[in-house]
Amino acid sequence: MKAPRDMIGQALIALAEHHYPVVVVDSDLASSTRTDQFQARYPDRFFEMGIAEGSAMSFATGQALEGQIPFYVNFAMFVTGTAWTQLRQLCYAKANVKLVGSHPGMDDGPDGASHHALEDLALTRVLPNLTVLTPADAEEVAAAFEQAANIDGPVYIRVAREPMPVRDKSVIPRITDIGVIEQSGDEFAILFEGTCLEQALSGYQLLRQQGLRGKVIHVATLKPFNEARFAELVRSVGALATVENHQIAAGLGGLISETLVKLRLPLPLARIGASDTFTESGNSRELKEKYGISGKAIAQKLTELIG
Repeated sequence: MKAPRDMIGQALIALAEHHYPVVVVDSDLASSTRTDQFQARYPDRFFEMGIAEGSAMSFATGQALEGQIPFYVNFAMFVTGTAWTQLRQLCYAKANVKLVGSHPGMDDGPDGASHHALEDLALTRVLPNLTVLTPADAEEVAAAFEQAANIDGPVYIRVAREPMPVRDKSVIPRITDIGVIEQSGDEFAILFEGTCLEQALSGYQLLRQQGLRGKVIHVATLKPFNEARFAELVRSVGALATVENHQIAAGLGGLISETLVKLRLPLPLARIGASDTFTESGNSRELKEKYGISGKAIAQKLTELIG
């Protein structure tokens, strides 16, 4: 088990060592987001903007216009919600800014509803010109950062705080778009955004114990979404479930619902996530369980759809 956010600093250092013109912008959370590791190695390329997210976003845009590749790293709530106006403007300008949202969904458990980013995928997925990436484990963070650095334009990367399993890449390499990481049949498919790897795998194993056969699909890029690949993977599946550390409205569940309608695929769908509610302070894993983001919930919903 490794925490993906623990790899943020190392991923940024790796980009700098490979001669990317990376600069890092922080809003007084460097130790929490691990960008303090980059600051220690490259102090002249690290900019502390304090708790002024709108100004930090504007500064990052200025750095992009000067030819740098700025990574603005902050909690997901602040980098998407607090500074949404500036985010929208930089997307309008197609500025080459990379936004990293750590502590997404309920990952910032003890800080409660004010810090729980259950809307960040909705806020970013709606913006033109913005790419949205969701790496699934700690080993995928550096590759996602490199992928983002090679995109000419704004990118949002959602990085989980909690320790999660590390998938065996020797069997199935990292998925940069959308692809299957576990497969035993076509009775069901579980689609997950990267911060719910643990829950998706747990749900899959519970269903397998019931004798059901299906697949687990990682949606590593929510935007742009590869509709053709999605249709190829699910066309023969009996039932679908999406799982996200997010509201089910307008996030991954919303995306899949829209795509099923657009492609005229009449497949039953269960959406696993927070359901039109604010959350509360507590242990993040216990909160996810309480608000329905768990392997048990996935297995129960899919069993109902199949049976």
